[in-house]
This record gives sequence, C-alpha cells and structure tokens, in this order.
Amino acid sequence: MTVTKALKSRISTRAFLDTPVSKDEIAEILDAAKFAASGGNLQPWKVIAVAGDARQRVIDAVSEKLSKDPFGNEAEFPVYPEKLWEPYRSRRYEVGEDMYALMGVPREDKGARLNWLMQNYQFFGAPVGLFFAIDERMNKNQWAHLGMFMMCVALAAEEKGLATCMQEAWTPHAKTVGDALKLEGPYIVYCGMALGHADKTAKVNQLRTKRAPLDEFAAFDGF
Repeated sequence: MTVTKALKSRISTRAFLDTPVSKDEIAEILDAAKFAASGGNLQPWKVIAVAGDARQRVIDAVSEKLSKDPFGNEAEFPVYPEKLWEPYRSRRYEVGEDMYALMGVPREDKGARLNWLMQNYQFFGAPVGLFFAIDERMNKNQWAHLGMFMMCVALAAEEKGLATCMQEAWTPHAKTVGDALKLEGPYIVYCGMALGHADKTAKVNQLRTKRAPLDEFAAFDGF
C-alpha cells in the first residue's frame, strides 16, 4: 500500500468487529510510527494500549464519571474554540448531519443521537484502545508533534488492514482516564484512538468526509 492510498482510504471508523488484535500487531504499528517527525527529536509522546480487562476498566471509570457528572470537563484545554466561526463551524455541522443521515437518525431523535455519542466510550466496539499522553510541561509545538505521531499510527494501521478512529471524545474525561490507566504525572492524556477490524457492513463506515479543494487551502508563489 502506498502512502497516498493509505491517506485516501483512512477514515474515522465508527463500527468495529470484535476480532482480536494481537499485542505483536500493535507493537509493529507503534514501532513504525515512532519515526514520525519530531522537532528536536524530543519524541514527546507516550502511548498506552488497552485490551481485555484494562480496556473495560477505562470504560467503567468513564461510565461512572458520566453517571455522576455528565457535563464535567477535566481537560485543561477546550477541544474546539468557543463559538466556532466559518468555514469551520459549517464543516463540523455537516459531518455530523451526514453521519446521522447515513444511519437514518433524524435530528429530532435526541435520544438516539445521544446513545450514538456514548458509543465513543465503548471504542465503537473496537477490541483495542490507544491513549496518547504528553508531558504537561510541553509547548504547543510538541502537541503538534504528538499529532503527527498519531497520524503515523493511523497510517501504519491502515497498511496492516486495520481501522482506526481518533477520539477526542475522551479528552473531557482526561483525568478519569489517566487514573484508570495509572498514568503518573507529569503526563496527561490528550485523547484516545479505537483500533481494530472495521465492520464493513455498518452504514456509518460508508461516511467519507468532504474535504476542501486544493485552491482553498494552498497557495503557490514563485512557480
């Protein structure tokens, strides 16, 4: 598989089979992704892979937190800016509406939409969850480097025929997740990633997000 094919075939998979993924497969993916670009070679990432009882422990911890404080936010940063502006607001709105339309969930069915949102905290059925952490003393630059590493993880998984979903849904529960993972400071959880075999029969996995055309985000000068 070429890099270009992997980039174009990768999606946020939101329905997985319960087919196991071995520790060796995950180790190979992470061992390849470690060559992600890293300013100053700081490699400011830490990854915790969970499966089985460990995966369930995280699910249970966040479920308990949600039952007591469903709107609590433990993150030290907002996932999105407040009052998102255009064109970003419309892009975010559109992907949500396209997803629910594929699944046949109407806008007025708030219960069904909430139930689907809660599937985030089950890793959408994926047997493996990856959590990405960073030393809280790092600057914004190093957070960008963590993002590059995460993308490399997703592409390495794609090459192996595995699917992923990057999940910032875990971010508001970062402390709860960190406690369940027994993650010690100064590391803090940024977000999670579901990893496994895609359920290709699931309608939600037909979703391909629309992307801006090249001339909307690129400029060429001096050519």
